Amino acid sequence: MFNPGEMDRRFTNLLLDCQKNTGFKTMTNTLTSNQPQFSGDNEIWYSLKSAIAASSGFRRWLYDGDNQLHNMPLEEQVQRYLRETLEALAY
Repeated sequence: MFNPGEMDRRFTNLLLDCQKNTGFKTMTNTLTSNQPQFSGDNEIWYSLKSAIAASSGFRRWLYDGDNQLHNMPLEEQVQRYLRETLEALAY
């Protein structure tokens, strides 16, 4: 069964892990720029994007979303998911 509170906890933990392991500023720059600042950013983003796309929260968001989401490349789907999730958490 889908549990939004569990999704929020997991997503928060994922962001905290990223902050500890890579520095939040680096991850923010990677998420908002097509030109990575460090050679490892592509690998970090690919791993993070893959983990997010495999998560139940992302799958549920995609399932509940509009049909336009299904036509987007995975990169754009993940970026939109992150933006909408962070906006909801900030609210």
